[in-house]
Amino acid sequence: MPRLVVLTEGFKERSCELKVGKTTIGRVEDNAFQIPEPSVSSHHCEVSLLGTVVSVKDLDSTNGTFIDGDPVKEAVLKAGQTLRLGQIELRLENGAPGAPAAPAKATAAPAGVKLNELETGPRAKSAAVDGVFKKKSNKVNKIFMFVGITLGLIVIVILAKAFLSSSGTP
Repeated sequence: MPRLVVLTEGFKERSCELKVGKTTIGRVEDNAFQIPEPSVSSHHCEVSLLGTVVSVKDLDSTNGTFIDGDPVKEAVLKAGQTLRLGQIELRLENGAPGAPAAPAKATAAPAGVKLNELETGPRAKSAAVDGVFKKKSNKVNKIFMFVGITLGLIVIVILAKAFLSSSGTP
């Protein structure tokens, strides 16, 4: 039986033997294969086994589903290929007795930015020090607001004059 083996550090002890039919993978408990990691969506993808064909269908996940680095909505997954769900990498293994495991990439998915680093992390500090990201000025917004209010007042005055002149003649 084919199985998905997690390659990402901290989750390496996890694997899921695929059974005929559909296997849901996601962060919450009601999935057949739960991966409690924030970059994995609640219901991330669905893996189907029909005969010897394994197919993957993304369930509109937030961080995407990738096979060997390519984004997929629905695709066939072959033995030895890497499936990435958010920041979690898995490999499809054939599972046949005596079958050698297909070679896999030894690279881990990039860690990305942690939620607590957004304001205090090294990237935020260097950007603030370098002055790369400056606060946008409200000058343009103020100009648009002034022009809009002025045009609005002009329209009101014209309508009032038109109304008064039309109501003044019998």
